[in-house]
Amino acid sequence: MTDTADHPCTAFDGEALLARGPLAQVALAVRARLAERPDASLLTFDDATGRVIDLDLRGSEAEIVARLGGGEPRGRGRPKLGVVAREVTLLPRHWEWLSAQPGGASQALRRLVDEARRGDGGQTQARIARETAYRFMSAMAGDLPGFEEASRALFAGDEAGFRDHAASWPGDIRTYAQELAFSRLRRAD
Repeated sequence: MTDTADHPCTAFDGEALLARGPLAQVALAVRARLAERPDASLLTFDDATGRVIDLDLRGSEAEIVARLGGGEPRGRGRPKLGVVAREVTLLPRHWEWLSAQPGGASQALRRLVDEARRGDGGQTQARIARETAYRFMSAMAGDLPGFEEASRALFAGDEAGFRDHAASWPGDIRTYAQELAFSRLRRAD
């Protein structure tokens, strides 16, 4: 993850939701909780990936926010439009075909990717949602009753089964896992 101050994330204090929102705001909430309770068990998760975010909370609030806002410098491309240049490795016959396409290689690649995304039927989004939820669940619910059964239901796409097996989990953990696993799929429809 490229740490940017506005990247959405969620922090937990043990089993309870502590803060949710832009990374900078959540980092400051985590810092405040640690000032209140230095022994607090805090974990912060990237909402897009379900991965734990390691926060550097040294220094003043302004220094923390400045550190989080310093993403990777932009290189070639059209950053104002969201276009970013990256390396693509292809065989010579692929480059020949791309260069013969109207608009050039970049336009042809964008067109091919858009067609593949439309034809995907949401499978990629569903896979990403399951993987994201599973990463979170492994960290926060791996020792809870029903974890294995909930994981099987998650990967089977069985939302009702997932809810049943996660019913005994602490409310904040259950709600966040369900949201990661299933809510973003409904928003994409």
